Amino acid sequence: MKDFFYFIKGNFRTVSFGWLLTFLSSFGQTFLISLYVPEIIRAFSISEGTFGGIYAACTLAASVIMLTVGHTVDHKQVKKVTAYTILGLALSSLLLGFSYNLAFLFVALMGLRLTGQGLLSHISMTIISKYYEKDRGKALSISSLGYSVGEAVFPILIALAISWFDWRVAAIASGAGLLLYLVRLKFTNLQQFDKQLSSEGRPSAFSLMKDYKGVVFDKKFMVMMPASFILGFSSTAIFFYQYVFVEDKGWSVQLYATFFTVYAATRFLFSLFGGLWVDKYTAKVLFRYYLVPFALGLIPFAFMESIMGAFIFLILAGITTGLAGTVKTSVIAEIYGTEKLGAIRSVFTMFMVISTAIGPLVVGLLIDAGVSFENIMLLICGGMVLTILNCQRIPGLRSVR
Repeated sequence: MKDFFYFIKGNFRTVSFGWLLTFLSSFGQTFLISLYVPEIIRAFSISEGTFGGIYAACTLAASVIMLTVGHTVDHKQVKKVTAYTILGLALSSLLLGFSYNLAFLFVALMGLRLTGQGLLSHISMTIISKYYEKDRGKALSISSLGYSVGEAVFPILIALAISWFDWRVAAIASGAGLLLYLVRLKFTNLQQFDKQLSSEGRPSAFSLMKDYKGVVFDKKFMVMMPASFILGFSSTAIFFYQYVFVEDKGWSVQLYATFFTVYAATRFLFSLFGGLWVDKYTAKVLFRYYLVPFALGLIPFAFMESIMGAFIFLILAGITTGLAGTVKTSVIAEIYGTEKLGAIRSVFTMFMVISTAIGPLVVGLLIDAGVSFENIMLLICGGMVLTILNCQRIPGLRSVR
């Protein structure tokens, strides 16, 4: 860990910006938006199923738009791309607070998913991967810590705002806070990241489509993408319905909520370990195994009668999600190189975002169809196992360092 402290001391200004972007991405993440769900359902007099469909449609739309804007980080100044993204996130939060019909709600949710979960995470991981090569693992792991801190801080703040005022005030306050950050961003020097900008400039639509086609139909993509997809699908679906599952098992909701802090702490810790291990063993090695803890954790979660089954699952899920933040981006950089990393990573991000839309929708349909909690967990575990087996093909892929 001493290496980490020396690294942070020498690179604080650079990696702290990557951390800040993942931290602010919380405003578009499912774990935070889910706090608004009960209030939105009551305000618009819609069912859970209707909202689930709207949310899935918004997320799918956001994933498609990612392809048209994700490449900008390759050739546009980082400050400009970041400013427009945060402005979009702020306006989406404000629109959510002022939404009084479903059309505005749809646009607000789509904006939150696109700019928050999609673009802020994408910008952070891409610019850090481009800037660092020797210490890429450590740099990405520190940047990824923003997710863990956001999970620990923002739900408390938003829940308090909703309880003290209402959900609209919470959303409007979030947007106002993001607008205030734009003032701070104006005086932030990010020129060090612009040294990695592509000299080719903005690619044509034809060139982009050619690049995207080359990525999607390549063997490398079919080895790497399923891992990102299954993790997004599984984690989002389970955490979206986690309290439904907890009540189904007859466990204490309050105790489970306390256990969730263990998940955040574990994710935080293994984000750090992931950086050290990627630099020591390479991301290709870790890619073969990082999904294993999550898959194993599903078994006690499904079949243990004691709430300790949930405790074990949250620890093991925290290990995988902690490692994933570093491993997924590092392995893309190792396999594809960094010249067009923004465009290439936007394809992976699109499929990841799609998975977070499909996961809650599919699991919700299974619940409505009467499929038991245990069988749902077994189905997800089976998908995980098949994906882990597919990950074992990665040693055959040539690295571009």
